[in-house]
Amino acid sequence: MASKRPVELPRMLRTCSGYFMTALMFSLAINLLYLAGPLYMMQVYDRVISSASETTLVMLTLALLMAYVVLASLDSVRARVLTRAGVRLDQRIAARIMKAIIHRPAASGGARSQLLRDFDTFRQFITGTGIHAIFDLPWAPIYIAVIFMLHPVLGAFALGGALLLIGMALLNEWAVKTPLGEAGTAAARNYNFTEMSLRNTEVVRAMGMTDGLLKRWGRDRNLMLDRQAAASDRAATMQSVIRFLRLSMQSMILGLGAYLVIERLTTAGAMFAASILLGRALQPVEQIVGSWRNLVAARSSFRRVNELLDANPVRDAGLSLPRPTGRLSVEGLTFVMPGNSKPILRGVSFAIEPGEVLGVVGPSGAGKSTLARQLVGVLAPTAGAVRLDGSDVSVWAHTTLGRHVGYLPQDIELFADTVAANISRFQSGDDEEAIRAANMAGVHDMILRLPNGYDTQVGEGGATLSGGYRQRVGLARAVYADPSLVVLDEPSSNLDADGDMALTNCILQLKRRGTTVVLVSHRPSTIGVVDKILVLKDGVAEMFGTRVEVMARLTRPAAVPAVRAASAAG
Repeated sequence: MASKRPVELPRMLRTCSGYFMTALMFSLAINLLYLAGPLYMMQVYDRVISSASETTLVMLTLALLMAYVVLASLDSVRARVLTRAGVRLDQRIAARIMKAIIHRPAASGGARSQLLRDFDTFRQFITGTGIHAIFDLPWAPIYIAVIFMLHPVLGAFALGGALLLIGMALLNEWAVKTPLGEAGTAAARNYNFTEMSLRNTEVVRAMGMTDGLLKRWGRDRNLMLDRQAAASDRAATMQSVIRFLRLSMQSMILGLGAYLVIERLTTAGAMFAASILLGRALQPVEQIVGSWRNLVAARSSFRRVNELLDANPVRDAGLSLPRPTGRLSVEGLTFVMPGNSKPILRGVSFAIEPGEVLGVVGPSGAGKSTLARQLVGVLAPTAGAVRLDGSDVSVWAHTTLGRHVGYLPQDIELFADTVAANISRFQSGDDEEAIRAANMAGVHDMILRLPNGYDTQVGEGGATLSGGYRQRVGLARAVYADPSLVVLDEPSSNLDADGDMALTNCILQLKRRGTTVVLVSHRPSTIGVVDKILVLKDGVAEMFGTRVEVMARLTRPAAVPAVRAASAAG
């Protein structure tokens, strides 16, 4: 029987176990030093007062202060150790989470940045002050054991009180679990909708959608607040009950101790020490209940991050395949969006040779952009395969496949960095290669006219550049480093006549270099340079062949509806 692969996030957390074990040992020392206060009180009541020895009092006081200095120092060191653990966790795990988010299927939906915030929530909890109560809780039996040593009746009372408070903490978990879960779900929906709204603020302002959008935005937010309020009310009630029980038990054990003193079964010092020790033993339980929302949030965040990593495991490097020639074949490609039953692509098959240019046309909603994303491996097919030189692109490691593929999506967003960094794909390579790519895209002279040339910052999403600028810089990025396959999805949607000419020249240069090009477009100027045409309709390949053959079939009288459909989105 094959051994089950270990869950990745816990395995990565274990690499920082040394920090947590050190913090745990410091917690033991800290809790032992907390015994200094009760011991001091016992000695003062039972020895100093009865003997009237001032020297003993001074020495005991100095010993107590030394113990407290060591306690405070250890507590500070424990906090520093946990801080270093947080830094180590981030260094070991954050990049892996980012990679998993990047390679997460685009169809998964949700706010991707929320997953990194989830990791930060979990990391801050397990390495911050909130974890101190959990570190202190295992040592509570030490205090109860000491109370037993003072007197068995006092120890039994302390043990019963501790068990009662633990039971109340479990009851608190049951009471707040449902509303907190509902609040978390509503919050995730609200944050997703917020990110989507903020990406489209210009549309919202231009068409006066603010009031309606805020009403829709507030629906999930109000539900989140309602469920959070319900959870907070229940938690506050439970915390008040627990505080009442703790204070009452501290006083009651004092009364019980007084009774034992009257019966001459224990001493006055033991009576006061038992009260202090019981308060210290029960304090972590109260602190944990007080930070229960943070604990639940950290637990939920851990679960989501763990699911992300398990759903996007690290791929073995495998055999390093040679640079592909560009032979592209699609075999029975079918894609169904998760949660839907209707396929976007159905049984699409075709093949093109290295250096050929394929034009993909069809009406809106035909599946053209989905096909483009399948060709570069962004989406994994539901059935069938996309093969580059015979290798399935969905299982080809993206880090190696990406060096041989250029992709210009329909919605172009540049990264908030320089023009040069965007074109070079953030590779620290040859500057001449970036300039060569810009020349191929016909954007080199335009870049030189920018305030700082190639070092100009493009802003968030390329906001400082016009749509045409962004599209041509995106084209330069797609052809950077001489890829074997270039997929262009509506590359001329924002271009003027000069941009159209530059795009055509770029495609012809790629063709001369032997690069395979897939072009989704409706512009006659770009369709005119293709070798083959694929006509998609309702996710099905209706026609495929050479440009002359397909255009001849499309221009027949019987094919007029197909022509209208194919040009409807143009």
